[in-house]
Amino acid sequence: MTADRLNLHLVSDATGETLNSIARATTAQFEHVDIVYHRWSLIRTRFQLHRVLEGIESEPGPVLSTLVDKALRSDLETTCGRLHVPLVNVLDPVMNLLAEHIGAQAGARPGKQYVLNADYFRRIDAMHYVLAHDDGQAQPGIAEADVVLVGVSRSSKTPTCFYLANRGIKAANIPLVPNLPEPVALDNAHCPVIGLTLDAEALIEIRRHRLRLIGTGAPTGGIVRQTGTDYIDEEAVKAELLWARRLCNRHGWPVIDVTRRSIEETAATVLQLMEAWHERRRKVAEAPHSA
Repeated sequence: MTADRLNLHLVSDATGETLNSIARATTAQFEHVDIVYHRWSLIRTRFQLHRVLEGIESEPGPVLSTLVDKALRSDLETTCGRLHVPLVNVLDPVMNLLAEHIGAQAGARPGKQYVLNADYFRRIDAMHYVLAHDDGQAQPGIAEADVVLVGVSRSSKTPTCFYLANRGIKAANIPLVPNLPEPVALDNAHCPVIGLTLDAEALIEIRRHRLRLIGTGAPTGGIVRQTGTDYIDEEAVKAELLWARRLCNRHGWPVIDVTRRSIEETAATVLQLMEAWHERRRKVAEAPHSA
């Protein structure tokens, strides 16, 4: 291929999410290169691998692999060597490090991280929780939340909650709407409450896009009730954002500006704030004993 165009083969014996994440994180640093991804997932037999090897031979390029089966790895390495194609088994460095420190060899079971264990069912439970407590729904159930996200309409509360749910976090979200009573469910909350905000211009553009998708009029999900004019009027939006930030400040809720953050970055910050909240609670609980 040319210097500005590259075939990249991602070969996995599971869903391929690990390789997709690695590929996204690394190729993002090479914006001038056109990356052609060839994703090969659930490769667990020689018959399935044969199709992969044919693909690599017809469109040669670097190969990233997470195969753990020794026979399949050997066949892949042999073919890549014959084609002079670079191959990286991305799990090896970490697996070798852990094996050395644990003093035991790693197993070779494909997709081991996806077994139906307690962690899996916790994520499913968290997904159901987010669905039931999205946009201010079922507020009495917020007592069960691990975190509550608050913010004006279209401030990325719902997608952030779903991302957190995939980590097993029960995340509720409540919209902040001017001229409506403050959410009673947040009085004496037993979990972190975190505000999300963004620049007025960015929020207006997001809301305009939303209105184009659903036709005329403002969305009326959950407890949100706003007129179409106020919903995208610049002065009204700026006032709305200022009111919401002051509300968060008054309650001592930390606020994350999501203007230039991806959902993943916002969720990572939420997790950091949750950890800090629990650490403060732990110190307060231990204070009497250390006196």
